[in-house]
Amino acid sequence: MEKHCLDCNEIIKGRSDKKFCDDQCRTNYNNKIKIEVTGSLKTINKILKQNRSILEKLCVDGKAKTSKVKLVQHGFNFGYFTHLYETQKGQTYKFCYEFGYLALEQDWFLLVKRNENNV
Repeated sequence: MEKHCLDCNEIIKGRSDKKFCDDQCRTNYNNKIKIEVTGSLKTINKILKQNRSILEKLCVDGKAKTSKVKLVQHGFNFGYFTHLYETQKGQTYKFCYEFGYLALEQDWFLLVKRNENNV
């Protein structure tokens, strides 16, 4: 059974466990994978940083209340956050780094800045 190089698809000669025909193909293949992963991470990090920036702008004095409409107008993306925090009362805050938000009634949100003394 012939094996083909994962990069250039040429027939591989040599060891049976070989995946690439030479070092150049191995390097090309691994660089392609690295670029794809790095591109995805850059996109996600950009969204997270934008969300953090919006929360920072709207969260005056470490605590604020705002509407969903206002967050969306600023470009907030609710699908991306860094972590969750559940209070003893069972409320779940979503955080973008040190800034978090809690969904309230009627599309309102409580915004907080996390530090050692609160949330």
